Amino acid sequence: MDVKSAFLNGKLNEEVYIKQSDKGTFICQGKYVKDMLKKFDLTPTSAMKTPMAPPLTLNKDPSGKPVNVTTYRGMIGSLLYFTASRPDIMYSTCLCARYQSEPKESHLIAVKRIFRYLKGTPNLGLWYPKDSGFDLTGYSDSDFAGCKLDRKSTTGGCQLLGGKLVSWTSKKQNSVSTSTAEAEYVAAGRCCSQILWMRNQLLDYDLQLSKIPIYCDSTSAIAIANNPVLHSKTKHIEYRYHFIRDQVMNGDIELHFIPTDFQLADLFTKPLDETRFNFLISELGMLNFEE
Repeated sequence: MDVKSAFLNGKLNEEVYIKQSDKGTFICQGKYVKDMLKKFDLTPTSAMKTPMAPPLTLNKDPSGKPVNVTTYRGMIGSLLYFTASRPDIMYSTCLCARYQSEPKESHLIAVKRIFRYLKGTPNLGLWYPKDSGFDLTGYSDSDFAGCKLDRKSTTGGCQLLGGKLVSWTSKKQNSVSTSTAEAEYVAAGRCCSQILWMRNQLLDYDLQLSKIPIYCDSTSAIAIANNPVLHSKTKHIEYRYHFIRDQVMNGDIELHFIPTDFQLADLFTKPLDETRFNFLISELGMLNFEE
């Protein structure tokens, strides 16, 4: 199906944030991108293919050149608002937001790269086709000890309804994980919490869901969740994350292994190369409507 043909003249009006047709709904904030670029005097800059390049090198940089705190925080605030419709910049924006107290020139360069990426993709948005169904699924991932400030892991997760993205998160974990399995298990617990909340909301529409799949790329985390016994090696994990075991035992949630190559939540845990990045945003249902 040619999605563009579903809209008048095959184009997206830059003033429209939500466009509906008989084929579905498209959410885009192209005008907001142009307004941000103009506000922070970044219109003349060249475009970038990704919001952040791997490997992750951003650090506290205590010896770096200080930059204007007000300007930096203003840029971060504008981007955080924009993540409500652009999950592709969620990780990079949240990462740069960690350095708002004492921003350095290296942090500002990273933020400007996000804006340069947005300049090249102003009409990238979320496409929700009509009659896509109501099957609820979740994807859970983590980047073990990814934060260079305190070595805490980053939780990434997303939830899809009818195969279309409706919720996503990228958040540093509250405690330091001592292993990859623990980091993945904590991430799965957070994903499970969001899934259960969404399931309860769907009850208002007479949709009763059970055995909701959560896809995780760690067999160790899945084994911990499927084990009803609190093993001595997992007692140090906070009990609030162990509730996922009850949900698995009750049949409300099912944890499934998925290869890392097909882990959609990978987008929310680390910087990715252009090929991998474009594959994931496509799988998450993001489309670019060029003028």
